[in-house]
Amino acid sequence: MNPVAPAPTPTSRALAWCLHLLVISLLVLAGARALADSRPHAGWILAMTAACAVVYMLGPILPSVRRSRRAAAGWLAVVGAGWLALLALSPDGVWVAFPLYFLQLHLLPRRAGLTAVAATALAAITAFAAHQGSFSVAMVIGPALGAAVAVVVVWGYRALYRESEHRRRLIEELTATRADLAQAQHTAGVLAERERLAREIHDTLAQGLSSIQLLLRAAERSLPDRPDAAARHVQAARLAAVDNLAEARRFVAALTPPALDGSTLADALERLCAGVGARHRLTARFHLAGPPAPLPTAHEVALLRIAQSALANTVRHAFAGTAEVTLTYRGDHITLSVVDDGTGFDPAQVLAPDPRSGGFGLAAMRARMHALGGTLTLESAPGQGTALAARLPFAPTAEPEPEARP
Repeated sequence: MNPVAPAPTPTSRALAWCLHLLVISLLVLAGARALADSRPHAGWILAMTAACAVVYMLGPILPSVRRSRRAAAGWLAVVGAGWLALLALSPDGVWVAFPLYFLQLHLLPRRAGLTAVAATALAAITAFAAHQGSFSVAMVIGPALGAAVAVVVVWGYRALYRESEHRRRLIEELTATRADLAQAQHTAGVLAERERLAREIHDTLAQGLSSIQLLLRAAERSLPDRPDAAARHVQAARLAAVDNLAEARRFVAALTPPALDGSTLADALERLCAGVGARHRLTARFHLAGPPAPLPTAHEVALLRIAQSALANTVRHAFAGTAEVTLTYRGDHITLSVVDDGTGFDPAQVLAPDPRSGGFGLAAMRARMHALGGTLTLESAPGQGTALAARLPFAPTAEPEPEARP
């Protein structure tokens, strides 16, 4: 069929059936008037109207006419020839010209359709004038106006159809884009959650297991000569295991760290220093500077995790005797600093994180600070100890990720 013709829709099918009904009704009217007026050649007129009706009704039935533009053009030529024969016999055939305009514009390409419509209008005007035996401007107005209306209606319908198709494609693209965006957001959320879980596991369970390992090694070294010291190390390891079990349970239950339950961040840091000092050969002291101010839970969790990770690194790697943990409230920001007198290291020589050897602590600290709009600075040198400072604004500068929500 016509490649620019709209695809069938419920509305277009209803219009097509109305057009079919109009053609058949006009053919029946032409035959009925020939009988009622007892016109000459009434029998031929009836036969021709019946033939035109049969040929016309074959069009919607034959699959080839619906699928092939060439077959549709052939069928339309046969219908047109029948109509010309009827027009030659009866002036009432001129009425059928109007639905023929729509058929020609629908089934033929634009130029061919316009040519066929013009030829049909000219044939209708000429035949009607011949039947009347005279010519007047009024005879031109009817077929010409009908042709103009048909052209405007068909072209307007096609323009509306193209606009509708364009909007439909835009809606489909928008729907696909929204689906892609939702998938991208889901993927980003999964990755962010994995990163958050990795930080939580590193700063809680991994550090706790490392502490237990160090304590058990110390207990092993104390046996069998110093059983009392070994027992103290085992007891400290057991307490560390209890604390980490509580961390794991709260972590699974999406609650805040146990150290922050019913207490302030300063109290939690002071208990952390006391616990580290009791379990390891490290004197960890806590200092509070400035008047305390309320902080978002995410800020408190991040600072506590950084302190835990920094002290764990001090115990494992620094061989330090003392560590000073200072929480400073100043102006519009809060700073946590951890300073030790250990062996120190070259920050430029820090190895990349490795699943076997670790090294995830500093990366996790920086990620926490970045998520909350804060900064992390590290100063160290071989033989000169290490100083770490985490600085956060009181009000979050960006939407923080929920540190305590798995």
